[in-house]
Formats: sequence, structure tokens, C-alpha cells
Amino acid sequence: MTVKRLDSIQPETFSFSKKDNELIKKILKNYPKDRKQSAVVPSLYIAQKRAGGWLPEKAISKVAEILEMPKMRVLEIATFYSMFNLKPTGDHFIQVCGTTPCWLRGSDKIKKACIELIGEEREVSSDNISWLEVECLGACVNAPAVQVNEDYYEDLNYENMIDLINSLKNNKSIKVGSQIGRVSSEPYNTDYKNA
Repeated sequence: MTVKRLDSIQPETFSFSKKDNELIKKILKNYPKDRKQSAVVPSLYIAQKRAGGWLPEKAISKVAEILEMPKMRVLEIATFYSMFNLKPTGDHFIQVCGTTPCWLRGSDKIKKACIELIGEEREVSSDNISWLEVECLGACVNAPAVQVNEDYYEDLNYENMIDLINSLKNNKSIKVGSQIGRVSSEPYNTDYKNA
């Protein structure tokens, strides 16, 4: 089990934008007024996006205030779910799936590429990239897979992961999805390039 703690360096302030507040109000309409605490996960997600990919303590406090719940309860939720980051991430945040299907198809080589070109897990590189091994990304059929910010890259190997990271470093566009030309989740074909 991973222990998650608030980062030791915290911003002095946090605030939602007008658009964020409107979105939270819209989400709250999905719940009875006496159950607005049910909106905690989507509210934390909005806060994480506003803070640049992580949840500072002030953001957690703001969500607790809006939802009228104890800050400790919101912190418990933020530490429980792996999709919430309590430490700063790079502008490009790579989540490497390490669950069995991805591991069987070579996720160790994907992690090796990340260590070589970015550094250790949770460290933000000078290129403003960070990475973290996570549990299942739900793309098992096209394993191994990574998620970069909100996009998925699948059918990876050491070489095309190196290419992907270098493209991020050089602000080059990257084709989302399969990196070997597989369409959707069609069966694997040995004729794919770079397999």
C-alpha cells in the first residue's frame, strides 16, 4: 500500500475560477441538498485540475468548505483514491500501468524508459515531466499502456516509450491510442510495426 501525505511545500492560496464554481454547482444539482457531500470526488477532480495536477491542502479545505464537510473527511478521500495527487506533478504527468496484463506485456521496460529519461517516480524533471506507476488504467487489451494527462497511449514497448517521452520533451504531437497501428481493441496481429 502506498502512503500518501500532503506535500511539505504548499501554496499560500487556492481559489476556484468562476467556471469551476459553476461546474461544481451543476454537479451538486445531481444530489439531494442533504447529500451534497456525495459530490466530493468530482469536486476534488476539479480542484486538482485547477491546481495544476495536484491537490494542495488549501484546495482540499476549499472543497470541504463548499460541501460543508470536515476537512479530514475530504483528506481521507484524497488519500484513498490513486487518481488524486498530493504532490506537484509535471505539466506532462505519465501514469504507467503496472498491473498484471501490462506487466506481462512489458511494463517493466516502460518504467525503465521513464527512469532513464525522466528520473525516479514522483520527481518532476527539468523538462517538467513526472511519472508514477499506477494500478489498472482499464486498457488491458492493448497492454502495456500509459496515461499522459488525460490521453492514453497503448501497445507500448521500450523504443516507442522513449519516442513518446522525447516527443513530450520537445513539444511534438503524439498519436493518441495504439502506438503500433492497432485499431481500437482488435486482436493483436504479428504484422504490426514495432511490435
